[in-house]
Parts: sequence; structure tokens; C-alpha cells
Amino acid sequence: MRTVPPDVKRRRPIGAEPTREGTHFRVWAPAHDRVDIIVDDREVPMQREPRGYFSALADVSAGALYRYRINDELYPDPASRFQPDGPHGPSQVVDPAFEWTDANWRGPEERPVLYEMHFGTFTPEGTYTAAIEQLDALADLGVTVLEVMPVNEFPGTFGWGYDGVDIWAPTRLYGTPDDFRRFVDAAHARGLAVVLDVVYNHLGPDGCYLSKFTPAYFTDKYKNEWGDPLNFDGEESHGVREFFRENAAYWIDEFHLDGMRLDATQSLFDDSATHIIREIVEACRAAAGDRRVLMVAENEPQDRKLLTEYGLDTMWNDDWHHAARVALTGRNEAYYSDYTGRPQELISMARLGFLYQGQRYKWQKKRRGTPSFDLEPRSLVCYLQNHDQIANSATGARLQTLTSPGRLRAMTALLLLQPQTPMLFQGQEFAASAPFLYFADHTEKLAQSVAEGRRDFVSQFPSVKAAQELLRLPHERATFESCKLDHAEREQHAEAFRLHRDLLRMRREWPHDARLEGAVLGEECLALRWLAEDDRLLIVNLGRALHLDPAPEPLLAPPSGAERWKLAWSTEAPEYGGTGTPELDTEENWRIPAQAAVVLTRG
Repeated sequence: MRTVPPDVKRRRPIGAEPTREGTHFRVWAPAHDRVDIIVDDREVPMQREPRGYFSALADVSAGALYRYRINDELYPDPASRFQPDGPHGPSQVVDPAFEWTDANWRGPEERPVLYEMHFGTFTPEGTYTAAIEQLDALADLGVTVLEVMPVNEFPGTFGWGYDGVDIWAPTRLYGTPDDFRRFVDAAHARGLAVVLDVVYNHLGPDGCYLSKFTPAYFTDKYKNEWGDPLNFDGEESHGVREFFRENAAYWIDEFHLDGMRLDATQSLFDDSATHIIREIVEACRAAAGDRRVLMVAENEPQDRKLLTEYGLDTMWNDDWHHAARVALTGRNEAYYSDYTGRPQELISMARLGFLYQGQRYKWQKKRRGTPSFDLEPRSLVCYLQNHDQIANSATGARLQTLTSPGRLRAMTALLLLQPQTPMLFQGQEFAASAPFLYFADHTEKLAQSVAEGRRDFVSQFPSVKAAQELLRLPHERATFESCKLDHAEREQHAEAFRLHRDLLRMRREWPHDARLEGAVLGEECLALRWLAEDDRLLIVNLGRALHLDPAPEPLLAPPSGAERWKLAWSTEAPEYGGTGTPELDTEENWRIPAQAAVVLTRG
């Protein structure tokens, strides 16, 4: 073995990387004077470098298991590329060489359609390999970007992945690193981009060994509701910034991922001249080269600077989900209490982005949101379901069990035809019967604490608090297993799948760049009109049938040179489970069907 590192060209500055001369190891441990590698039961002393780094070259190959020894204790590599026995076991040397077939792939489309998925529950097997078998159906559906929930290593045998502890290691629960690469390669072959959900705001409580290398990873300068805040702007923060910035580039480079969804960016605290989020975005774009990447943010305060200053492409719009859910269910408890679900809210968001752009928000007892009326509509992601919102209930029930079929079809049409970027959650396209609950496999003491915390969180909903007996324990395997999709329901619920597929096909030809205007037609009814040479009129009625006579609304006037509007499409078509739709623009004036969405074109 050689212990003196030669002039080795590395892909990333930390971790174990195979080279022609052997495997080069490098780790940041500024709190210590000595670090050794224990690999295949052999000891390799590491050479100390400036600024707290240690490195060594060892004549071992990919597949070798190793740990770092510090003060006679053994720890996995903070930048481990794989943990075959979980976060408490040894790290494994991984060769990133892979026979990619996506040389002509250029990245996500400019008008993406997102699909959020969780590998552990997306198929009965819960693996990357099994998920490949469903890619043809997703391509046929019409989604273009798969937003996969975190795949970083975490403890236990199941979980959401947001309490990950080894952010460089794809979890062994879903397969090997090459299995994940194979999934990405297969997705690209079908025209599907893959965006990874990453958690850079905290690390999980079980299996995180970063502080053993240096306490500088964390700070008490800020407060974080999920765990110790990361130190992005304090003493020795250069190593922390590198750790996360390079991790982002690693996923883009070595796994050919097409971007990232940054979780809870409001808890990425940084008072530096250049925010760490901007550094992460720039690192991803540099790693992608001439490929496009899609950078998505979750940001509870809805702060526009994520887009205008930090360089992200799009961010989630919780306002849209909350207003749409109230409109569908009539329930506006807890954090839904500042939404009425009335048509004007949906019109305003279709035209102007966020609903709250600085107004007083009584649930939080402060102002919420920032101006978005000048942002590109595609820069905001809208959704009816996502992992959090389904799980934030007593039973993890899907929307089709909480509202009427007609209302849900109509709101789905609005979601998929409005100009904002739409996102579906796994199984939504075929009305999956499986719930999506919060599940996390932890040690007994931590499991009880997590269960209590989850129970306290959902108790903000009076209806959930009154139904405590329905809450499932997150650490029970049955909770996790109940969330697995049954893809046979794609055929069993063919009407739902057909509705989503047809809407996404229609969306591809939709004049989204045209001027958009909207009007309230009734207590639960709205109209959106795209004013273009090829005029489109979308009417969404969540309530009773309406007879508008008179109809003094200029958006209902027929296109120039046409006598009347022609019914082109309806959610009440029999192939979607509806009962049919007569013409709306009649000699008796306007007759709008109940609980339906219709598209009208030039007659």
C-alpha cells in the first residue's frame, strides 16, 4: 500500500475514488491530528493536508469495505458512495464507470410535467429495477420529469428518506448504485428526466457521524425544527459548503440526474455574500455541461428570491394546493384556514402566481409570501397531491375518497391545463386506492419519539385530533406496506388514467403563451380564456348546474368571426366515467353542467 498521495486527478474532492494507481481516499476532519483508513482489516495512515483534510492512496479496488479510524473509534466515510450494511456499517469503494446509453439526452423539456414518486412504495418490490418496468406507462401518461423522493442512505428498513444521514450513498434498500444509474438511463431512453429530492437543511438523528470528524458541520446560530442546523456561514464553514455543493454536483455528474428538488429551503440558513443555494445551483449546472437541469425549491414562506436571486427554475406553490383542496372538500381547518376555495382564488393564481404575496396570514400570525405576478407561470409548481399533504391526515387518504368524482375530474382539468407547471403524485393518475402515510423505521426509543411528534403535528387539525384512534404508527411495517401501489389499478381504474393522459396530451398543444383572462361565473364556477388566434375557453364548475341568462361576461363572447363556441372536450365524457355533456353556448344562452370542466373552441 502507498500512504503518500500522488498527484491524483479526482472527480470530487472528498470520498473514496478508484484510480489507475489504486483507490484515493480524502476526508475533511479538521478537529483531529490523525486519521487512518481501516480497509480489508489493514491500516493505512493518512497524510494531513492544509485546512483540515487527510488523504491517502491504497492499492484496493472497487468493492473494498473500509472505515476511518479516529481516536481508536471506527466510523463510515462522511462521503461514502455506498453503505451495503446501512449507515452504521462500513463504507464501500464504488467505481462510477457505467455503460450509459443516453449520449444524445439533453435534459428536461422547457415545459415540464412533474411526477413525484417514492421508490420504496412505487412498486411491490420497492426497488430501482422494479420501477423500470413502469416507465413505459409513465411515458404514455405524458409526464416528462420524475421527481424521486430522497434516495440517500437512512437507518432501518423503510422510510421517506428525509432523515437521511449519508447523502452521498444511494440507499441499499432500493438496490445498488448501478441499479439507480440503470433506472436513470432507462428513463432517459423513454424521454423521461429524473430529478432528485435532496435534504440539505438537516441530517437524521440516527447514524449521522459527521460531528465525529468535526463539530463544524453544525451550528447553534439558528433554529431548525427538524434537527441541528448546518453551518454554512460560520467558522470553518468552507468544508461544510464544499460537502453539500460537491454532493449536488456528484449526483448530476455520476448519476446523470437532471436536476434537484431542494427540500425546505427556508431552513438552509446562510448569511454569506453568496448563499449556499446559489452555489449548489451553479455547481449542478456546471456538472451538467451542455445538458439542461431543472432546479426546484420547496419554500414554505414562498420567497421569490429563490428564483430571482439564487437561480432556481421553479418552486412549489402550496397556496394552490390549499385553495384547491378547500374547494374540493369544503374543509379549511389548520393551515387551510386562510383559504376559501372560491373561484376568484383559483383565477388569481392561474394569472398571478401565489395567492399570498405579502398579505396578512392569520394562521401564522404574520405576513406570507412575496410578489409573483411578474414571474413566468411555469416557475411555480402546482399540485393536488404530494407526499406531505396526503400524509397530513388521519388515514393518508387520496383525494378521490374526500370529494365527488365530478369535482375531482374538473379540478384535475384546471391543474393540467393552466399555465403553471403541474405535478402528480404516484398513483394519482389511476386513482390509486393505496394511502400514503408517514412511515419511518427507527430504534424503539426513537420510534416512540417520532410517533409522538407525528401525532402532535397532525393534531393541529381538529378533525384528526378527534380521530386519534385512526392514526397508524410510523414504525410499524404494515404502515409502510399499505402504501405500496397496485399497478393493476391502472386498468381497473382506466377512466382516471385516460383522463390524465388525455389532458396531458391536450396540454402539449395548449396556447400557454397567449394572454390569459379569468372571470367568476358563479359561486363555484370560473372561466379562463386564452386570447389568441386559436382561442381557448376553459370553464370549471365545482357546483350545481348553471343557466346563465343573461350572460353579461365578455369572456363568454365567441371568438372573432365565429357565431358561437363549440364544445371540444369535457370531463363528463363517458370514457372518463361521466354522463355526457350537451352544448353550452345555446339559443337559451349559457347552460353549464354541474361538477364538470369543459374546453370550448371556435365553432
